[in-house]
Amino acid sequence: MKENEKTFNQTSNDREFSNEKEKTIDLDDVLKNEIGQFGRYQIRTIILLSLPMLMGAFSSEYVFSAASIPHRCQIPECGEVGKDFELQPEWILNAVPETNSGGLSSCQRYKPLGLNGSLDFCPADIFNMNNVIACEGYVYGKKNSVVYDFDLGCQEWMRAFAGTLSTIGTLLVLPITGYFSDRFGRRLALIVNTFNFGLFGSIRAFSTNYTMYLVLHFLQTCLGAGLYSSAYIFATELVGPKYRVLTGAICPSMFAVGLMALGSVAWVTESWRHMILFLHMPCFLIVSYYWFLGESVRWLLSKQKYNRARSALENVAKTNKTEISQKSMEALLRPKAQMTVPKGGRHLVKEVLRSRILLRRVCTTPIWWIASTFVYYGLSINSTSLSSSMYLNYILTCGIEIPANFTTILILNWIGRKPTLFGDLSMARLLLYLLGKLGISVVMMTLYVYTSELYPTEYRHSLLAFSSMIGRIGSISAPLTPALMVYWQSLPFVLFGGMGLLASLLVLTQPETQGMKLPDTLAEAEAIGKTVVK
Repeated sequence: MKENEKTFNQTSNDREFSNEKEKTIDLDDVLKNEIGQFGRYQIRTIILLSLPMLMGAFSSEYVFSAASIPHRCQIPECGEVGKDFELQPEWILNAVPETNSGGLSSCQRYKPLGLNGSLDFCPADIFNMNNVIACEGYVYGKKNSVVYDFDLGCQEWMRAFAGTLSTIGTLLVLPITGYFSDRFGRRLALIVNTFNFGLFGSIRAFSTNYTMYLVLHFLQTCLGAGLYSSAYIFATELVGPKYRVLTGAICPSMFAVGLMALGSVAWVTESWRHMILFLHMPCFLIVSYYWFLGESVRWLLSKQKYNRARSALENVAKTNKTEISQKSMEALLRPKAQMTVPKGGRHLVKEVLRSRILLRRVCTTPIWWIASTFVYYGLSINSTSLSSSMYLNYILTCGIEIPANFTTILILNWIGRKPTLFGDLSMARLLLYLLGKLGISVVMMTLYVYTSELYPTEYRHSLLAFSSMIGRIGSISAPLTPALMVYWQSLPFVLFGGMGLLASLLVLTQPETQGMKLPDTLAEAEAIGKTVVK
């Protein structure tokens, strides 16, 4: 009797041990050992995702469509009735004062004495050259900006408000897209964002006034600017651990290619309206992805949509010309205890507050993002000094990000995520402009990779979006730094260095994720740094 009981207990223990071993099989194991980490399926999907990644860069087109253009006061006493006149006729210094730097004043003119001249003859004695007044109308040197169409002239704050609205809209869209993506799927989030982006962007090309332009620009970013983060999460969840950093380099590189394409299109397009249409009309092609882009397998498994997950896994194996074993399939499609979703679903905030480890990460990662975006955009706003062409400036400063991204592959795989963030953030203040831009581009790419690896699949997009959203404080603050030079010439650079140092020290509070599996559950995310899972 005792011998039978012992045999029964031994058999039960063997079954439990066997079941435990089966439970340890996860998607990363299957990718590495069976269906392929970076096969034809992954390559094809990343190529498809590259298009919306590239399009995501077009949210910055306000840099050109709302660009500042040369202008001066209109002189109606000398026959100027309208905006289309020579910017610097021979007589202009008789009517418009010079600035301290030797250029024409853009916003002031001499007070008229009530006499008239002509376009060919406008003498100084018809103006009081001891008294200046503000412009009542403007003459423009270029036409390819909303400043000309909507006669913004010296309303610099109004012109710059387009950039502020873009940042606010991006700040709002990130948590919205994160929730939508985690709730309804990566594919649908990508398609909805890209469609909204193209729709509101295309309509904005027909704006009849600046208010309409601003409202549509805000709606475009608020409802559509999440297309890049959607594509990024989609791509990184698809590949195995060995190729995650490579994928993390491809994504921002495609974004940089989009920025360069934006600068090139703006350079060769005379009308800002035509430029906007040319950039945004292709967005509607992404709707077709609903029929031939498969959903993220990792998301399907995290939501326990096992029938769809089975079909997706079989499709991946077939495309990669590999096979997935029945044992692995059953292990993946077996609900994990910690993945059981309570009736009514889980509440993200409660889960974060319940987990001290996750709460510490949620409090730390946004500070990394604030510091990085602060330095990144702080360097970017000074890019006009590189050459005489604003278009060439833009293309050069965006192009430098591509070698930075692929340099990061070697750095991250060699020394890991934490040393990369720690070193580049704290030294950013010491680097020259282009080298500094390359360094901060390394940091930005590392941030995406490292942040996404710290959070579980079920909350990954929401928490990555939250960190990026809070990080927009840095991009909002960066344009204000040049004004601080009035108080102390080096103050902006001290702020860049101080923020970088603070963020780099906080990096030390989080575990290294190099070579770790991408966590699917909260328990797996909490275990990062405690156990080494190969």
